[in-house]
Amino acid sequence: MIVRWSLAELPAVLAELELERPFLVASDRWAALDVPRVGQWSEVPSDRIEVPGEADSLLAVGGGSAIDTAKLASSKTGLRIVSVPTTYSGAEWTPRFGVRAPDRRMVGSGGGALLAGIVYDVDLTLDLPRPETVGTAMNALAHCAEALYVRTRNEAGDERALDGALAISTALPLVVDAPAGMEARRMLLRGASFGGEALALAGLGLAHAMAQAAGGRYGAAHGAMNALCLGPALRFATLQAPEAVERFTERLQGSTVEGLARLGGFERLRDLGMPEGDLPLVAEVAAGRPGNLNMPRPATPAAIERLLRSIY
Repeated sequence: MIVRWSLAELPAVLAELELERPFLVASDRWAALDVPRVGQWSEVPSDRIEVPGEADSLLAVGGGSAIDTAKLASSKTGLRIVSVPTTYSGAEWTPRFGVRAPDRRMVGSGGGALLAGIVYDVDLTLDLPRPETVGTAMNALAHCAEALYVRTRNEAGDERALDGALAISTALPLVVDAPAGMEARRMLLRGASFGGEALALAGLGLAHAMAQAAGGRYGAAHGAMNALCLGPALRFATLQAPEAVERFTERLQGSTVEGLARLGGFERLRDLGMPEGDLPLVAEVAAGRPGNLNMPRPATPAAIERLLRSIY
């Protein structure tokens, strides 16, 4: 996959891939962005995207919702995707996607998207509000943590995960303190890219299984859910892979995942609209998610319910 680090490189990336007529998938926020397009789909997220016949590719600009919407379209049309991420979600690195309706509720999932290129540009992240900054950064941090202890872990994924964890944990407090700081934003984006690559190399774990089960049901932001679920998932992983969790926590340099989550105001599941009575159902769904099944020993629904209650 081609990866470049300036929006000015986008035309060259498209030319290298021999793509001339990209269809833009982006919310109206990015409508004025100077990028090539044969049209635009602005409903993000969307489970009903339609791509015009003249398009020879998809250009996704935005966070995980925009990129997943483009990946849905890619899986249907066979068109390749070039992503321009504006958050730290890491969705640009994996062909799998969640299908969300416009109200953000999960209505399906899939795979088979054709990923061709990624163009990062730190300028596009400068106006990202604090909750989205912290939430998507914590999603990236979860990619780093889980890559170290899932069944499909590997040395290449470990290297990227450890580098990402160090960069994210260092940069995130700096970005929260000074949102317009270019160097900290650049470090955070670089760390998130490492997390996304670790995700592509190793896959997901329990934190994502819990976040997907809860967030998809109630329409809560995926980043916010990962910010809350990573802590209890790490406690569970410590019982199975203590050395891997220790390697991860060492890279946090004294920070904790709970403390980093609080930078975005994420403290309890109840704050995100989840009824306490639904915890057993959410736990049952999470237990069957691929992330949980990728753990060394998958958690039972009862164990997951206990973890969810610990942050309710």
